[in-house]
Amino acid sequence: MYGRPVQRFKAILLVLAAATSVQAGASVAKSLFPTLGAPGVVWLRLLFGSIALWVAARPQLRSRPWGELRLIVALGIVLVTMNVSFYESIDRVPLGIAVTVEFLGPLAVATIGSRRKLDLVWVALAGIGVALLAEGIGSHVHTLGLVLAAVAGLCWAFYITLSVPVGRLFPGASGLAPAMLLGAILITPWGIASAGAGLRDPQLVGAAAGVGLLSSALPWSLELEALRRLPTNVFGVVLALEPVIAALMGSLFLHEHLSARSWVAIGLVVTASAGAALEVTRPRTEPVEA
Repeated sequence: MYGRPVQRFKAILLVLAAATSVQAGASVAKSLFPTLGAPGVVWLRLLFGSIALWVAARPQLRSRPWGELRLIVALGIVLVTMNVSFYESIDRVPLGIAVTVEFLGPLAVATIGSRRKLDLVWVALAGIGVALLAEGIGSHVHTLGLVLAAVAGLCWAFYITLSVPVGRLFPGASGLAPAMLLGAILITPWGIASAGAGLRDPQLVGAAAGVGLLSSALPWSLELEALRRLPTNVFGVVLALEPVIAALMGSLFLHEHLSARSWVAIGLVVTASAGAALEVTRPRTEPVEA
Protein backbone atom coordinates (compact mmCIF):
# COMPACT_ATOMS: atom_id res chain seq x y z
CA MET A 1 0.00 0.00 0.00
CA TYR A 2 2.77 2.39 0.95
CA GLY A 3 5.34 1.00 -1.47
CA ARG A 4 4.94 3.58 -4.23
CA PRO A 5 5.00 6.72 -2.00
CA VAL A 6 8.04 5.37 -0.17
CA GLN A 7 9.84 4.70 -3.46
CA ARG A 8 8.99 8.19 -4.69
CA PHE A 9 10.24 9.75 -1.46
CA LYS A 10 13.52 7.83 -1.78
CA ALA A 11 13.85 9.00 -5.38
CA ILE A 12 13.32 12.62 -4.31
CA LEU A 13 16.08 12.17 -1.74
CA LEU A 14 18.34 10.86 -4.52
CA VAL A 15 17.73 14.01 -6.60
CA LEU A 16 18.45 16.22 -3.60
CA ALA A 17 21.60 14.21 -2.88
CA ALA A 18 22.73 14.65 -6.49
CA ALA A 19 22.18 18.43 -6.34
CA THR A 20 24.00 18.59 -3.01
CA SER A 21 26.90 16.64 -4.47
CA VAL A 22 27.18 19.01 -7.44
CA GLN A 23 27.15 22.12 -5.25
CA ALA A 24 29.52 20.64 -2.68
CA GLY A 25 31.86 19.94 -5.59
CA ALA A 26 31.50 23.55 -6.74
CA SER A 27 32.32 24.75 -3.22
CA VAL A 28 35.48 22.64 -3.12
CA ALA A 29 36.36 23.85 -6.62
CA LYS A 30 36.06 27.50 -5.59
CA SER A 31 38.36 26.92 -2.62
CA LEU A 32 41.02 25.69 -5.10
CA PHE A 33 40.89 28.79 -7.34
CA PRO A 34 43.62 30.73 -5.47
CA THR A 35 46.18 27.98 -6.15
CA LEU A 36 45.01 26.27 -9.35
CA GLY A 37 42.93 29.00 -11.01
CA ALA A 38 39.44 28.42 -12.42
CA PRO A 39 40.70 26.98 -15.77
CA GLY A 40 43.03 24.61 -13.93
CA VAL A 41 40.18 23.30 -11.77
CA VAL A 42 37.93 22.92 -14.83
CA TRP A 43 40.63 20.93 -16.62
CA LEU A 44 41.21 18.56 -13.69
CA ARG A 45 37.48 18.21 -13.04
CA LEU A 46 36.73 17.22 -16.65
CA LEU A 47 39.77 14.96 -16.81
CA PHE A 48 39.06 12.95 -13.65
CA GLY A 49 35.30 13.03 -14.19
CA SER A 50 35.66 11.64 -17.70
CA ILE A 51 37.99 8.88 -16.47
CA ALA A 52 35.48 7.82 -13.80
CA LEU A 53 32.58 7.82 -16.27
CA TRP A 54 34.65 6.03 -18.93
CA VAL A 55 35.42 3.19 -16.51
CA ALA A 56 31.73 2.95 -15.59
CA ALA A 57 30.27 3.22 -19.11
CA ARG A 58 33.05 1.72 -21.31
CA PRO A 59 31.94 3.56 -24.47
CA GLN A 60 32.57 1.96 -27.87
CA LEU A 61 33.25 4.62 -30.50
CA ARG A 62 35.13 2.79 -33.28
CA SER A 63 32.10 1.60 -35.20
CA ARG A 64 30.17 4.84 -34.85
CA PRO A 65 29.48 6.92 -38.00
CA TRP A 66 30.83 10.46 -38.14
CA GLY A 67 27.30 11.88 -37.95
CA GLU A 68 26.95 10.45 -34.43
CA LEU A 69 30.47 11.38 -33.36
CA ARG A 70 29.80 15.00 -34.34
CA LEU A 71 27.21 15.12 -31.57
CA ILE A 72 29.90 14.05 -29.10
CA VAL A 73 32.21 16.78 -30.40
CA ALA A 74 29.48 19.41 -30.07
CA LEU A 75 28.62 18.20 -26.55
CA GLY A 76 32.29 18.33 -25.54
CA ILE A 77 32.64 21.93 -26.75
CA VAL A 78 29.46 22.95 -24.94
CA LEU A 79 30.57 21.19 -21.75
CA VAL A 80 33.96 22.87 -21.54
CA THR A 81 32.49 26.29 -22.36
CA MET A 82 29.77 25.85 -19.76
CA ASN A 83 32.20 24.77 -17.06
CA VAL A 84 34.73 27.53 -17.73
CA SER A 85 31.99 30.18 -17.77
CA PHE A 86 30.44 28.88 -14.57
CA TYR A 87 33.72 28.56 -12.65
CA GLU A 88 34.88 31.99 -13.78
CA SER A 89 31.49 33.27 -12.62
CA ILE A 90 31.69 31.81 -9.10
CA ASP A 91 35.19 33.27 -8.87
CA ARG A 92 33.47 36.69 -8.96
CA VAL A 93 30.02 36.24 -7.39
CA PRO A 94 28.60 34.00 -4.62
CA LEU A 95 27.83 30.42 -5.60
CA GLY A 96 24.09 30.70 -4.92
CA ILE A 97 23.73 33.77 -7.14
CA ALA A 98 25.69 32.20 -10.01
CA VAL A 99 23.61 29.01 -9.94
CA THR A 100 20.39 31.05 -9.82
CA VAL A 101 21.32 32.98 -12.96
CA GLU A 102 22.58 29.80 -14.64
CA PHE A 103 19.18 28.18 -14.11
CA LEU A 104 17.72 30.55 -16.70
CA GLY A 105 19.10 28.12 -19.31
CA PRO A 106 16.93 25.13 -18.34
CA LEU A 107 14.00 27.49 -17.75
CA ALA A 108 14.34 28.81 -21.30
CA VAL A 109 14.38 25.27 -22.70
CA ALA A 110 11.23 24.41 -20.73
CA THR A 111 9.29 27.48 -21.85
CA ILE A 112 10.58 28.42 -25.31
CA GLY A 113 8.12 27.71 -28.06
CA SER A 114 5.30 27.20 -25.55
CA ARG A 115 1.89 28.69 -26.26
CA ARG A 116 0.66 28.47 -22.67
CA LYS A 117 0.08 31.84 -21.07
CA LEU A 118 1.11 30.44 -17.71
CA ASP A 119 4.66 29.98 -18.99
CA LEU A 120 4.88 33.74 -19.43
CA VAL A 121 4.32 34.04 -15.69
CA TRP A 122 7.32 31.79 -15.01
CA VAL A 123 9.48 33.83 -17.38
CA ALA A 124 8.36 37.06 -15.71
CA LEU A 125 9.11 35.69 -12.23
CA ALA A 126 12.58 34.59 -13.32
CA GLY A 127 13.21 37.99 -14.93
CA ILE A 128 12.22 39.79 -11.73
CA GLY A 129 14.49 37.49 -9.73
CA VAL A 130 17.52 38.17 -11.91
CA ALA A 131 16.75 41.90 -11.89
CA LEU A 132 16.80 41.83 -8.08
CA LEU A 133 20.17 40.09 -8.17
CA ALA A 134 21.59 42.64 -10.60
CA GLU A 135 20.16 45.69 -8.80
CA GLY A 136 22.75 47.49 -6.75
CA ILE A 137 25.70 45.63 -8.28
CA GLY A 138 27.81 48.44 -9.64
CA SER A 139 31.31 46.96 -9.79
CA HIS A 140 32.62 45.69 -13.10
CA VAL A 141 33.78 42.45 -11.52
CA HIS A 142 30.35 41.53 -10.16
CA THR A 143 28.62 42.48 -13.38
CA LEU A 144 31.02 40.27 -15.32
CA GLY A 145 30.27 37.42 -12.90
CA LEU A 146 26.54 37.67 -13.67
CA VAL A 147 27.23 37.79 -17.41
CA LEU A 148 29.44 34.69 -17.18
CA ALA A 149 26.70 32.88 -15.21
CA ALA A 150 24.23 33.78 -17.98
CA VAL A 151 26.67 32.40 -20.58
CA ALA A 152 26.88 29.19 -18.55
CA GLY A 153 23.07 29.07 -18.53
CA LEU A 154 22.98 29.49 -22.31
CA CYS A 155 25.45 26.63 -22.65
CA TRP A 156 23.29 24.56 -20.28
CA ALA A 157 20.35 25.13 -22.64
CA PHE A 158 22.48 23.89 -25.57
CA TYR A 159 23.61 20.97 -23.43
CA ILE A 160 20.03 19.91 -22.68
CA THR A 161 19.15 20.17 -26.37
CA LEU A 162 22.15 18.03 -27.37
CA SER A 163 21.60 15.50 -24.59
CA VAL A 164 18.37 14.30 -26.20
CA PRO A 165 19.94 12.87 -29.41
CA VAL A 166 23.11 11.86 -27.54
CA GLY A 167 21.08 9.98 -24.94
CA ARG A 168 19.10 8.30 -27.71
CA LEU A 169 22.20 7.11 -29.59
CA PHE A 170 24.58 6.47 -26.68
CA PRO A 171 23.12 4.57 -23.71
CA GLY A 172 23.96 5.59 -20.15
CA ALA A 173 27.12 7.68 -19.86
CA SER A 174 28.71 6.27 -23.01
CA GLY A 175 28.14 9.61 -24.76
CA LEU A 176 28.97 11.87 -21.83
CA ALA A 177 32.31 10.23 -21.01
CA PRO A 178 34.01 10.90 -24.38
CA ALA A 179 32.45 14.39 -24.53
CA MET A 180 33.96 15.23 -21.15
CA LEU A 181 37.32 13.81 -22.20
CA LEU A 182 37.27 15.94 -25.35
CA GLY A 183 36.46 18.99 -23.23
CA ALA A 184 39.43 18.20 -20.99
CA ILE A 185 41.71 17.87 -24.02
CA LEU A 186 40.52 21.19 -25.46
CA ILE A 187 41.30 23.10 -22.26
CA THR A 188 44.55 21.26 -21.43
CA PRO A 189 46.99 24.08 -22.43
CA TRP A 190 44.99 26.72 -20.54
CA GLY A 191 44.46 24.40 -17.58
CA ILE A 192 48.15 23.56 -17.23
CA ALA A 193 49.16 27.21 -17.56
CA SER A 194 46.59 28.19 -14.93
CA ALA A 195 47.43 25.45 -12.42
CA GLY A 196 51.18 25.88 -12.80
CA ALA A 197 53.18 24.70 -9.80
CA GLY A 198 49.99 23.54 -8.09
CA LEU A 199 50.09 20.41 -10.22
CA ARG A 200 53.10 19.25 -8.18
CA ASP A 201 51.00 19.23 -5.01
CA PRO A 202 49.29 15.82 -4.68
CA GLN A 203 46.77 17.17 -2.17
CA LEU A 204 45.55 19.86 -4.57
CA VAL A 205 45.34 17.39 -7.46
CA GLY A 206 43.51 14.92 -5.22
CA ALA A 207 41.01 17.60 -4.20
CA ALA A 208 40.44 18.46 -7.88
CA ALA A 209 39.87 14.77 -8.59
CA GLY A 210 37.27 14.79 -5.81
CA VAL A 211 35.56 17.71 -7.55
CA GLY A 212 35.33 15.58 -10.70
CA LEU A 213 33.65 12.76 -8.78
CA LEU A 214 31.33 15.02 -6.75
CA SER A 215 30.28 17.10 -9.75
CA SER A 216 30.07 14.44 -12.46
CA ALA A 217 30.17 10.70 -11.75
CA LEU A 218 28.29 10.60 -8.42
CA PRO A 219 25.38 12.94 -9.29
CA TRP A 220 24.96 11.30 -12.70
CA SER A 221 24.54 7.90 -11.00
CA LEU A 222 22.11 9.29 -8.42
CA GLU A 223 19.98 11.11 -11.00
CA LEU A 224 19.85 8.08 -13.27
CA GLU A 225 18.54 5.96 -10.40
CA ALA A 226 16.02 8.68 -9.43
CA LEU A 227 14.69 8.92 -12.99
CA ARG A 228 13.80 5.23 -12.88
CA ARG A 229 11.39 5.95 -10.04
CA LEU A 230 10.13 9.50 -10.70
CA PRO A 231 8.08 11.15 -13.46
CA THR A 232 10.27 13.64 -15.30
CA ASN A 233 8.17 16.65 -14.28
CA VAL A 234 8.54 15.77 -10.59
CA PHE A 235 12.26 15.30 -11.18
CA GLY A 236 12.42 18.80 -12.67
CA VAL A 237 10.54 20.37 -9.76
CA VAL A 238 12.90 18.83 -7.19
CA LEU A 239 15.96 19.77 -9.26
CA ALA A 240 14.69 23.38 -9.30
CA LEU A 241 15.74 23.56 -5.64
CA GLU A 242 19.39 23.49 -6.70
CA PRO A 243 19.90 27.30 -6.42
CA VAL A 244 18.77 27.10 -2.80
CA ILE A 245 21.15 24.20 -2.16
CA ALA A 246 23.95 26.16 -3.85
CA ALA A 247 23.28 29.18 -1.63
CA LEU A 248 23.32 26.97 1.47
CA MET A 249 26.57 25.28 0.39
CA GLY A 250 28.12 28.67 -0.28
CA SER A 251 27.07 29.93 3.15
CA LEU A 252 28.25 26.78 4.93
CA PHE A 253 31.59 26.13 3.23
CA LEU A 254 32.54 29.47 1.65
CA HIS A 255 31.00 31.90 4.18
CA GLU A 256 29.01 33.59 1.41
CA HIS A 257 26.12 35.04 3.38
CA LEU A 258 23.49 36.46 1.03
CA SER A 259 21.22 39.43 1.62
CA ALA A 260 17.46 39.13 2.07
CA ARG A 261 17.04 40.56 -1.44
CA SER A 262 19.21 37.81 -2.90
CA TRP A 263 17.17 35.13 -1.12
CA VAL A 264 13.94 36.61 -2.48
CA ALA A 265 15.47 36.60 -5.98
CA ILE A 266 16.54 32.97 -5.59
CA GLY A 267 13.02 32.07 -4.42
CA LEU A 268 11.48 33.70 -7.49
CA VAL A 269 13.76 31.80 -9.89
CA VAL A 270 13.19 28.52 -8.04
CA THR A 271 9.41 29.06 -8.23
CA ALA A 272 9.66 29.84 -11.94
CA SER A 273 11.79 26.76 -12.62
CA ALA A 274 9.50 24.49 -10.61
CA GLY A 275 6.41 25.90 -12.30
CA ALA A 276 7.90 25.38 -15.74
CA ALA A 277 8.90 21.83 -14.82
CA LEU A 278 5.35 21.02 -13.73
CA GLU A 279 4.11 22.11 -17.16
CA VAL A 280 6.47 19.75 -18.95
CA THR A 281 4.84 16.32 -18.93
CA ARG A 282 6.36 14.80 -22.08
CA PRO A 283 8.59 11.76 -21.56
CA ARG A 284 12.23 12.64 -22.03
CA THR A 285 15.49 10.84 -22.48
CA GLU A 286 17.61 10.12 -19.44
CA PRO A 287 19.73 13.25 -19.01
CA VAL A 288 23.48 13.21 -18.69
CA GLU A 289 24.91 15.29 -15.83
CA ALA A 290 27.20 18.14 -16.71
